[in-house]
Amino acid sequence: ARVAHAVGGLTHLAGFPGETPVTPGSTSLGDYISGLFGAIGVLLALRHRDETGKGQVIDLGLYESVFRMLDELAPAYARNGAIREPEGAGTVNACPHGHFPTGDGKWVAIACTTDKMFLRLCRAMGEAGVDLAGAYGDQADRLKASDEVNARVGQWTGTMDRDELISVSLEHEVPIGPINTIADIFDDPHFQAREDLTRIALADLGDVVVPSVLPRLSETPGRIDSLGPRLGEHNEDVYGGLLGLSSDDLETLKTEGVI
Repeated sequence: ARVAHAVGGLTHLAGFPGETPVTPGSTSLGDYISGLFGAIGVLLALRHRDETGKGQVIDLGLYESVFRMLDELAPAYARNGAIREPEGAGTVNACPHGHFPTGDGKWVAIACTTDKMFLRLCRAMGEAGVDLAGAYGDQADRLKASDEVNARVGQWTGTMDRDELISVSLEHEVPIGPINTIADIFDDPHFQAREDLTRIALADLGDVVVPSVLPRLSETPGRIDSLGPRLGEHNEDVYGGLLGLSSDDLETLKTEGVI
């Protein structure tokens, strides 16, 4: 997947301008994305089979699934020769639209993609946002002065701890969210309310927590009953039941370290 991220164009976008490209999140991201596109391919092929009775080969490359996720990069380059470069924590399309520090050493993501959203942010900022709204109420003006705007917003976010900041922002309908660690996710009330974590008890390991089934369907939401068999758990079923090996054969294979 690491190579697929590079070939597919994602790695070039990850990081800050002029610095070494970084890993875009998980090193296995391309594997998971390709699995999802593969599942979509299976569903399409099944529909075709239902109508025609014929199956199909699903042809999918890791780098292709990564490339398919990259916004308008292809048409923008084909039409205007535009090459998007790394944008760090922000974006060239909106402002403020990035990551901002809080007073308790944490971070939040704020995404003001329209003038109305920005004005709501300025109202949330109170006096600190009055002159900001007057000078930069238009998106084009904000983009020209993005460093100053982002710095002013960052100064304001740094005056409160994360929970207080999020509460004030949501009161004014500002698009904001915490930048969660996995520890934050385990404590996040939204994850709990949506039951996004499933706890499975294993005889040899105790409780194991994994992400829940996604997406959920209204009539068949799905559930996780097992995390898979233990190593060698089905040896007798496979080697004995399917392959016809005797008990003595199995013992010999165990003694020789084959199974």
